[in-house]
Amino acid sequence: MQAKPNHIIPSIFPSSPTKSPPVNQIQLLPPATVPRAISISKPENNHVGSTHPTIDIIDDSITAFWDYQFLFVSQRCETTQPITLRVVDGAIPSDFPSGTYYLTGPGLFSDDHGSTVHPLDGHGYLRAFTIDNVTREVKFMAKYVKTEAQVEEHDSLTDTWRFTHRGPFSVLKGGQKVGNTKVMKNVANTSVLKWGGKLLCLWEGGVPYEIESGSLDTVGKVNMDGYDLTRTDDGNYNGDVWDLAAGMLKPILYGVFKMPPKRLLSHYKLDTSRNRLLTVSCNAEDMLLPCSNFTFYEYDSNFKLLQKQEFKIAEHLMIHDWAFTDTHYILFANRIKLDVVGSMAAVCGISPMISALTVNPSKPTSSIYLLPRFTNNNTATFKERDWRVPVEAPTQLWLLHVGNAFQIKDGNGNLEIQIQAAACSYQWFNFQKLFGYNWQNGKLDPSTMNLKDGESESLPHLVEVYMKLNSDGNCEKCSVLTLNQWKKSSDFPVINPAFSGKKNKFIYAATSSGSRTTLPHFPFDTVVKLNVLENSSQTWSVGSRRFIGEPVYIPKGDEEDDGYLLVVEYAVSVQRCYLVILDPKRIGEAEALVGRLEVPKQWNFPLGFHGFWAAETDG
Repeated sequence: MQAKPNHIIPSIFPSSPTKSPPVNQIQLLPPATVPRAISISKPENNHVGSTHPTIDIIDDSITAFWDYQFLFVSQRCETTQPITLRVVDGAIPSDFPSGTYYLTGPGLFSDDHGSTVHPLDGHGYLRAFTIDNVTREVKFMAKYVKTEAQVEEHDSLTDTWRFTHRGPFSVLKGGQKVGNTKVMKNVANTSVLKWGGKLLCLWEGGVPYEIESGSLDTVGKVNMDGYDLTRTDDGNYNGDVWDLAAGMLKPILYGVFKMPPKRLLSHYKLDTSRNRLLTVSCNAEDMLLPCSNFTFYEYDSNFKLLQKQEFKIAEHLMIHDWAFTDTHYILFANRIKLDVVGSMAAVCGISPMISALTVNPSKPTSSIYLLPRFTNNNTATFKERDWRVPVEAPTQLWLLHVGNAFQIKDGNGNLEIQIQAAACSYQWFNFQKLFGYNWQNGKLDPSTMNLKDGESESLPHLVEVYMKLNSDGNCEKCSVLTLNQWKKSSDFPVINPAFSGKKNKFIYAATSSGSRTTLPHFPFDTVVKLNVLENSSQTWSVGSRRFIGEPVYIPKGDEEDDGYLLVVEYAVSVQRCYLVILDPKRIGEAEALVGRLEVPKQWNFPLGFHGFWAAETDG
């Protein structure tokens, strides 16, 4: 397909400059004075070298506003043939293993009829960076996942888009608004996985889509090993009042709103010691009822279902990520509740469906559910505790992403569990303000993601959760500490995957240098390496007006930090994306950057979510 200019979200950009507000009233949405000389393709600073504090603050606010928008620039074009990327710094190391880095995320935020959508509702755009160890070249491809919604909303003959699905986080302006029941738009935009010969793109609210790894063509929906996530007759019901309510909701959710009975969570886990894939699903009706049904699945390397376990928890929960150890699945009880007024507005189509829910900060503690991974576990040296009774962490936190979890048993049967994760406060987390998207005007407001210094502790940050259970299964201690005392806003914690579920020494994450006055906390511009055993940290920053996404670790040798890190750099100042190769051993040194490869400008893509490294030997 011939490359065409990127399509910017129309409603984000003001049609004309506005009058400058006083400095102490500067808002990022809409921006302060936008000089006519500023190009939409490249923000300019008309006061370079100025020493006037008022002008400097306004300039930083303007630039920050535009930089934030350029992280979410729609890319409508696909690459039908692999593109060789140009090395602009360093080189591809000779010992870099052959394989493909897959990165998924939203690719489209506006249609041709006046509607915009939340980034979480943007159609899945799969990017693939294939690294050849022999030729030492990197080939790039990118295609949309051809979900049912994508096929309906995109006219391939005219290459135009019309949004017909609202999406859970969006409303439509140029499409049908009132009475539109198309809300669960499976966009397959959240995570990607290659396992058992299948390349899958996952989304939080439905079944995965299988992708042909060579061409990135969409094969279609896939159900895991014959277990059909679309079945409506599955589930253990005890006849209580909530089971009755669930039975009444099913015809509406499945029939009217076309929701799948089982929602497979987008986060999965790889148990490298057992060579297993672990996934979890919840029931569609759980979104509206004060009880939660979770089904955990474990697959072997050929995608054969080895076991399935179901748990019903008497709390209204919203789980995005989770953890596992040798003997447990671990759920952090992100508590939610039904918003009656929001529900009515959502059903009428005048607010997003997600407005039916809100966070529930009613408890000062955080409940952690330790669910037994195996029944009749002969390897356990302690008495099985009642999993229905959670461990209460002393701090209220909303869990975002897990980096690692592991357990250690001593000779007396005591069990210690540690979880390294990213979490935020209930006060900051807001379903209707994620990424700063305002569904009422379709604009992005970066100030939502950048609180003042006195409030910054509410933002996503790295934590270590520690639990000690005695031989009777009773919790003797539970603590939540800032991981390595790293207090800067951080997310996307990752480790060497060979140490998943084991005691690790190093953890890496995307974080912020804090160098931007207006965007001190997000978007991220730095990779941090934490040594959790020595309580030390080192960083590598990408530079001014450049940001990064989630890092991914590429193992090479036996040592935990013997490998490479891949991260995508979003150089918004020049509208370019780069694939960056880092040496984990040299994070904190000038030689940390091994190589940087440029994606051609016509293929510049928006911020991605989660990625996956598939070694060539994985098939």
